[in-house]
Amino acid sequence: MTALSSTRPLGRATSQANVWNVIAKTFLHAFLICLGVIVIYPLLWMALNGFKNNAQIFGNPFALPIGWSWENYVQAWNQGVRDYVSVSILVTVASGLCTVLVSAWTAFGLTRTKMPAKPLVVGFVLGGLMLSPTVAVIPLVKMMQALGLYNTYWALIILYTAFRVPFSTFLIRAYMLDLSRDLDEAAVMDGASEGQIFWRITLPLCRPIIVSCIILHVLFAWNEYLFAMIFSSGVGAQTLPVGLTSIMATHGTNYAEVFAAMTISALPIVIVFFAAQRYFIRGLSEGIGK
Repeated sequence: MTALSSTRPLGRATSQANVWNVIAKTFLHAFLICLGVIVIYPLLWMALNGFKNNAQIFGNPFALPIGWSWENYVQAWNQGVRDYVSVSILVTVASGLCTVLVSAWTAFGLTRTKMPAKPLVVGFVLGGLMLSPTVAVIPLVKMMQALGLYNTYWALIILYTAFRVPFSTFLIRAYMLDLSRDLDEAAVMDGASEGQIFWRITLPLCRPIIVSCIILHVLFAWNEYLFAMIFSSGVGAQTLPVGLTSIMATHGTNYAEVFAAMTISALPIVIVFFAAQRYFIRGLSEGIGK
C-alpha cells in the first residue's frame, strides 16, 4: 500500500509535466508559424503584385492576380534590371571573396603565428568595427577620384572589402581560437609551411564560419545603398539598390513593374540563404559562442 501511494503522486506529477510540455510546444509552434507568416507574406504579396496591373493593385491589392502573365517581369528585366543584377553579382562575389580571404588570413596570423604585440594588433584590427562609413565618405570620394576609380564597380569592391574585413576577422578568429593545434603540429613535423597549413588544414576546418561570413557579406553588399549611390552613379556601374531607385523614378506610375523588379532583386538573396542555411546557423553558433 505504501509503495502504491508513493507511486501515484509521482505518476500524477509526470502526467502534469507532460501536459505542460505539450502546451509549451503548441504555443512555440504557433508562434513560429505566425512569425513565418509575418516574414513570408510581404515577399509573397510583392511577387503576386508583379503579375497584376495598376487597376488590379489599387482595386483589390490583397487578391490573387486575375491572369498569370510574365509581362511585367520581362519588361522590368529589359528596362535595366538585367544590367543591375550583373553589376551587383560582380561586386558582391568579388568583394565577398576578397573579404573572406583577407579576413581568414588575418585571423590565421592572429591565432596561429607568433608576432610581437599581438593584443595590440588584434585591438587595431577589431577597432575597425567602430569606424562609421558615413564619416569617411568625403575623403573616400577624393581618394577614388584621385585613383581614377570613381563611378566604377572597382570602388565598391575595394570599399566593401575594407569595411567588412574587421567584422569577418572577428568571427573567423573566434572560430579558429577553439580549433585543435594537434594537426598544425603534425603538419609542421611533416615539413609543411604556414601557407600549406592555412590552405590545406585550417581553412577547410573553418568552412562553417566561412560560409556564414560569405552569407553575411552577400546580405550587406547586395542591399547596401549609400556607397552604391555615391560611388557607382554612372551608367553601367549601378547596383540593384540604385538601379531600383532609377526604375521607380522612371516608371513610378507602373507599380506592377516596380513590384516585379523588386521581386527579381530579392530572389537571389532568398535562394542563397536557404541553400546555405545549415552552414550559416552552425558557423555563427559555434563562432560567436567560443
